[in-house]
Amino acid sequence: MNRRDFLHPRRLAQSAGHLLGALDEIRSAVEPAPPTDAALLRMARRAMATTFEVILPYGTPGAVEAAGAALDEIDRLEAQLTVYRDTSEVSALNREAASRWVPVEARLFDLLALCQRLSEESDGAFDVSVGALIKAWGFYRRRGRVPSDEERTTVLPRLGMSHVQLDRERRTVRYDVAGLEINLGSIGKGYALDRAAECLRREWDVRSSLMHGGHSSVLAMGSEPGGRRGWSIGVKHPWERARRLAVVWLRDRALATSAATFQHLEYNGRKLGHILDPRTGWPAEGLASATVLAPTAAEADALATAFYILGVEEARAYCTRRPEVAAVLLPTGAAQPIVLGLAADEIDFPRA
Repeated sequence: MNRRDFLHPRRLAQSAGHLLGALDEIRSAVEPAPPTDAALLRMARRAMATTFEVILPYGTPGAVEAAGAALDEIDRLEAQLTVYRDTSEVSALNREAASRWVPVEARLFDLLALCQRLSEESDGAFDVSVGALIKAWGFYRRRGRVPSDEERTTVLPRLGMSHVQLDRERRTVRYDVAGLEINLGSIGKGYALDRAAECLRREWDVRSSLMHGGHSSVLAMGSEPGGRRGWSIGVKHPWERARRLAVVWLRDRALATSAATFQHLEYNGRKLGHILDPRTGWPAEGLASATVLAPTAAEADALATAFYILGVEEARAYCTRRPEVAAVLLPTGAAQPIVLGLAADEIDFPRA
């Protein structure tokens, strides 16, 4: 986990969604595309079952040490947030919170409060209390299966952020149903990028950087060398490997993509994807990919999952309510994406 590498991990990626952590790697959902003639330092490390990369302009003071510190912060957060280690704070919370109020670290409490707000705003499409559902579908250990109706009926009452009680004064958490499990996979990578960026700004005075977690979660600080619009990010087609849906420009903003991929289950002649709708207990359908731009990477991660589940019209309504959020959505079977909330100078389309 602490190994440092200079890599170009374009082959290493993971789709966002209600999956969290121990999934097969898939093709990149987005493609950071800084200019080829720019001198950039790229430093990468494995964490959260994917590859995180910090990209800094060559000549950034203390660049290697700064990138290493940002990646160290991601390692530290994985140790706190993962459900794949019994020693993590989230694992301890899942063991104990159904029987007593559990004190949690201040920043983790704030993250849970954010998750609760985003769950309410998305009518439950984004929900981190889906650990039991992930296990029922076999995704927890990469052994996908279709659960029986009885299994899903048993699991559904144990889902929902309304069952997660937060005492803001004491910073304690309690679950009001037994068997509920929080799994932060649909927001964890973005949250880690936000904290890493905070480290770069506060400790190293970095003002220009591009970071990503498995290419599906991206955070841009400032602009790429020689650029004014920000950092250029290619949004890739979920199935056509050589095709881009669009190029978006990120400046002090984040982007995340949830996408249908080659990973699926065959069931009664249907192909079921891997992004679960916590409201029904079934994989979501209707969109091939959902790319969201938001002020923070945690929000972008969460809303990419939510929009993938909600579909175009509910995503449109959300972006209307929150104009700082934008989206590029590809409905299943559509030739071209639907763009919500992006100005003309924030997005380019490839020539036919």
